[in-house]
This record gives sequence, C-alpha cells and structure tokens, in this order.
Amino acid sequence: MIFSVIADLTKKETELIARDVFTLLDSKGCKVCFSVKNKYLVGDLTNNFYYEPELYQVCDIAIAIGGDGTTVKVAKNAAIYGKLTLGINGGRLGFLSAVERNELDLLNDVIEGNFKTEERIMIKAEVIEDGKVIASAHCLNDAVASRGDFARLVDFSINSGERELLSVRADGIILSTPTGSTAYSLAAGGPILSPDLNSFVITAICPHSLMARSIVVNSSDVLDMTVHSDVSNLAILTCDGDKPIVIPNDAIVRISLSEYKARLIKIKPENFYEIVKKKIIEGRV
Repeated sequence: MIFSVIADLTKKETELIARDVFTLLDSKGCKVCFSVKNKYLVGDLTNNFYYEPELYQVCDIAIAIGGDGTTVKVAKNAAIYGKLTLGINGGRLGFLSAVERNELDLLNDVIEGNFKTEERIMIKAEVIEDGKVIASAHCLNDAVASRGDFARLVDFSINSGERELLSVRADGIILSTPTGSTAYSLAAGGPILSPDLNSFVITAICPHSLMARSIVVNSSDVLDMTVHSDVSNLAILTCDGDKPIVIPNDAIVRISLSEYKARLIKIKPENFYEIVKKKIIEGRV
C-alpha cells in the first residue's frame, strides 16, 4: 500500500507526527511519499519525494497531518484523483480527522482495510463575466463572497433559475456544503447539517436585516449570485480559505454541485453527532 503524507512539516509537532507515521507504516512494508519541499526535513527517512499533484497520483491514500484546513485541502485535491484521505489531527479542533496524534496505532486498521469511507459532496464555484468563466474552484467547505477593502455593506442577490432566493445587504455571503456547515457558516449563525445530506446552506454575514436567516437548498440547484457595491469596492470570492478571487461588478458567481466527491476514511465508531457534541459543544479532542 502506498501513502502520501501532506503536511506543513516546518512545524515541529507536525514533523514529529509525520516521523512516527513513517516509522509505523514503513515497518508494515508500506511505501510512504513526501513532498519534495520537505526533503530537507525528512530526507533521512526516505527517497520517495514527489511534486504535487504527483503525490496524489502515486498513492492509494493521502494522509493529511494538521488541522481541519489541511484536511480540507488534501481531501479536495485527493478527490480530483479519486483517492482516499486520512486526517491525522496535528492542529486544534481536528473535526475532520479520523485519528488523534496519540492514536497512531489505528493506522494498522487502515493497512488491514478495517475502515469505512464517508463521501462528502463539494461545491463548484465559477466567476462568469460576459458569458465566460474567468475563474473556478472546487470547495469542500465553502465559497465565501465578501466585501473588499472598504468597511461598507454590499448588496447580494441570489437566484435559482427564474426564482430569486435571497436579496440582502451584508458584509458577505457564505455558500456552504454540509461539511462546511460546522465551519464559518456555523460561526455566522448557520445550521449544522449532517454530512450525508445533498444540500447547500446560504448564510449572510452580518446582514442589515432583522429577518435574514440561513436558507438550505438542494445541491442539485444551480445558484447565480450578483454583487453590487455603491463605491469602487470590488468584492472577493474565497474558496475554502484559498487566495481570494476578485469579483468584477458585472460578473456572476455561479454555485453548483461539483462532479467530485471527497472520500474521508473513518476508523472509530463515533457518529457525526457524537463528534459535534465532543469537539464543538464540549471542546474536547
């Protein structure tokens, strides 16, 4: 079995976890691959170094070591190549992680195939100007349209076909998957959705309205969002916290169901609601 380890190994604690992971997997006869940018850190362990996206192409399972941001990034990239993702918590919350740093023995279950796989839907976000797609991205958590440099409210309008779903002045709009419903959308007052639902959540950020509430829509709906500002203040689109994309004033942000699905490895018997209670409500790992 071939594993690719993706992590920020410049962080000492993450590097130590990666070394322990390598030691265990190597002792079981598994091939373990790292990014070439980490060669100077773990070059004493192996010669199996690859550039991205080669790391995802060569492996059976991509291992994400870090917080939820790392797991989201790895799972999204792995999904494009049809690969599984195993999250190991090297951060704080680790809501998407299958293994805590003190539970690395559970990797034996992965090697033996004693695990389940959870599929998570993703968002495809496109910025369309004059009928042409000028930028696109796939999101496991959320696509966020927000105001630019000025601290001024922006007018957002969202349609589905001929229907207007939402028109609101706000700092921004979060368009979230069920996976992302426990992230930024939750912090903005949105609902928690079970990850097996085929739905998106629309949540306004600081809306100038007493009645603006989150809307849950079917993920088969195609949503077109327009953004208008009364000053020269171009809005931006941020997909899973990546580099922001400028939204031109006459552009449309189109949200649809991605053709890819993230596939997360699940080892422990905890269900989704038990994890929510433990990690979000009680703040335990």
